[in-house]
Amino acid sequence: MEPDPRFTLANERTFLTWLSTALALSAGGVAMAAVPDDMFVPWIRTALAIMLVTLSALAAGLAYPRWRNIQRALREQAPLPPPALAAVFGYGVAAVAVIALVLIVLSI
Repeated sequence: MEPDPRFTLANERTFLTWLSTALALSAGGVAMAAVPDDMFVPWIRTALAIMLVTLSALAAGLAYPRWRNIQRALREQAPLPPPALAAVFGYGVAAVAVIALVLIVLSI
């Protein structure tokens, strides 16, 4: 059975939001890697950049399988799968933000 088009389009918007998030995380990682050496401790800056780009790859790589699983659940009128990686992204971005904040405060 075909799901209500509104639900299909909402699922598609969520998919596109995951891709936008991945792009923003990737840009943040590249920006962190481009910070001058004298601003932050180089190995911490590199670790933050790697964390951001890794989160970006996860978001982009898991966006389509999540879309597909939700679309299947909508068609079968089954319960929606839980957002298993939401905690990973939430805590990952929070960790990067806290570490960056500490580095900014220490560099003043």
